Amino acid sequence: MTRRLRVAQIVTRFMAGAGGVALRGALALDSDRYEVVFVIGSGNRLVQEAESAGFEVVVQEHLQSDISFTHDRKALTDLKAFLRAGQFDVVHTHSAKAGALGRLAARDSDVGRIVHTYHGFPFHEFQSRLRRSTYIRIERSLGKFTDAFLAVGPAVAAEAIVRRLAAPERVRTIGVAVTSGLAPEVSDQAEARRLLGIPPGMHVVGTVGRLDFQKAPEDFVNALAGLGRPDVYGVWIGDGPLRAKTEKLAARRGLAGRMSFVGERSDVAALLPGLDIFAMASRYEGLPCAIVEAMSAARPIVATAVNAVPNVVIPGETGLLVPPNDPGALAGAIGRLLDDPDLRTRLGNAGRERVLGRFTWEVTARGTVEQYQALVVENGATVPQAPLAPTGSESAATGPVTGTDGPVTGTDGPTETVAC
Repeated sequence: MTRRLRVAQIVTRFMAGAGGVALRGALALDSDRYEVVFVIGSGNRLVQEAESAGFEVVVQEHLQSDISFTHDRKALTDLKAFLRAGQFDVVHTHSAKAGALGRLAARDSDVGRIVHTYHGFPFHEFQSRLRRSTYIRIERSLGKFTDAFLAVGPAVAAEAIVRRLAAPERVRTIGVAVTSGLAPEVSDQAEARRLLGIPPGMHVVGTVGRLDFQKAPEDFVNALAGLGRPDVYGVWIGDGPLRAKTEKLAARRGLAGRMSFVGERSDVAALLPGLDIFAMASRYEGLPCAIVEAMSAARPIVATAVNAVPNVVIPGETGLLVPPNDPGALAGAIGRLLDDPDLRTRLGNAGRERVLGRFTWEVTARGTVEQYQALVVENGATVPQAPLAPTGSESAATGPVTGTDGPVTGTDGPTETVAC
């Protein structure tokens, strides 16, 4: 009997975004052929979901998002010890901090092959030139000993290649996996608005995401306030370090009683039909799961034209795009859709058609599995076949790498993209 391939998936924050993509991909693998262990710094309900599905989840408490030489050094030591003891065939890392420390640990632990998924990048145009160039050099160094890369979205893959982070022949694009149900009915909208506590007679503009620098919540609030329309109600689904500050801004901008911050929710799919428009003000992204989920629910999209977002939001076809850091432009696009219900319907329906069948567990898992298989063939090991589970539908880095994840002080904002 062919032994199962042992795979260690390393994720800093095991929650929506990178954690969700990692878990969904693992769930679509055949458990008779793949043994997956999640190594995480922290997590939320995804920990319980993974354990309920039979996966081992190991918490490495020093693997943290915040920059800390002490914690990063300890995390690297702990990861090396764990990987050496675990005799893994593949180490698969996700995002910036786990991607740096995990790949360094795997390199020094004689792991068979190393895979990294780009959910986005730790560098962006809102950082200083020095910081951005430093992060790019770090990623290039890490790429030299990474055997294969997955990129969430074509634009993310293209940027990795253009910036010479990864050899072109070793990069494969994957999507994000969402569950698509039936198109929402009027009754679904009414129930969603009841759950959200929306007053009657309101147009609802909402978003889903972490309240942090990346997501630019202040631009979302300022855009809604700039509309000057008392019949518009804003909803933010998600939590994060900027929640209190953003709530105060909303009150200051006259949105008290017309905007709700509902925190983390496990019923996002049931809430999305309550929105007339899904708006995202992000400064930078990968390919956001939230946008794909909103399109699956036939919601028209207004979003910033960053990274892989234009791969799914086609201007005038499935939504409207605006520049980042421009709440006036965001307000203008939202206002246009508010004034044209037929356009909202057309964009929403076209968006749903675009994502149906393209962003499934099976499609996402197939890209992951084929990369695993190719690597194991290169390594001369036996390759498990029939990989998918039967589901229904420029300097060398030699030590801890800091500054590649989580919030940073100063004006550059956090460095890790937490989208899918």
